[in-house]
Amino acid sequence: MIDAVANAVAQLFTAPLRRVLLKSVGLAILFITIIGVLMQRLLASLAESGASWAETTTGVAPHSVWATLAWILSIMAGLGIITGALFLMPAVSAFVGSFFVDEVAEQVEQKFYPNDPPGRSLPVFRGVIEGLKIALLAVLVYLVALPFLLFFGFGLLILFFGNAYLLGREYFELAAMRFLPPEEAKALRKANAIYIFLAGMIIAAFVSFPIINLATPVFAMSYMMHIYKKMTGSKAVASIR
Repeated sequence: MIDAVANAVAQLFTAPLRRVLLKSVGLAILFITIIGVLMQRLLASLAESGASWAETTTGVAPHSVWATLAWILSIMAGLGIITGALFLMPAVSAFVGSFFVDEVAEQVEQKFYPNDPPGRSLPVFRGVIEGLKIALLAVLVYLVALPFLLFFGFGLLILFFGNAYLLGREYFELAAMRFLPPEEAKALRKANAIYIFLAGMIIAAFVSFPIINLATPVFAMSYMMHIYKKMTGSKAVASIR
């Protein structure tokens, strides 16, 4: 597992994966920016409408007071969106990264396992579905943990272990499905559930760091390719370290 982590991290800085990483990060930032702008406009509009309604209904304060309140609420909404974006960035990057998992896997295979039969690219629709599933599961983990974030340690533990299970499971299956039918890939994952969960803790640790977690899809796919290959008895013929 340590070798898998080292090789996955080191390969992030090679030219082929740097290109994939830049494309993935660029699209993720664009995607989250569009969502943030739309949400900020929506919440600002709601705050302004609410202030206008309160001013008309109550008449207990001058217009300037309600306008100031709407402005403050708009700023608070913007700050809330920025904070939420930090938590939801793994979900967005996972979805965007699903478009590039085959490129990552092919680079790992060519560098480390050239003597093995090459994997099959996932159908585009299947890749998008898997990426969307990862994203929605990441959002679900966040929503489950959100009420517990007041109890700081407990909420973070839910996020960490939830991500370890879900992201480890999904990225392992993405790697395995390059070589096995989906049903067999899922069966292999279930048969090694504890090992995959422990391996997923590395991804959960990686995704815990803001900004760095933009690289999660590239790192996670590369890392799980090594985990799958080791699990099935393949040995790497090279090391980047």
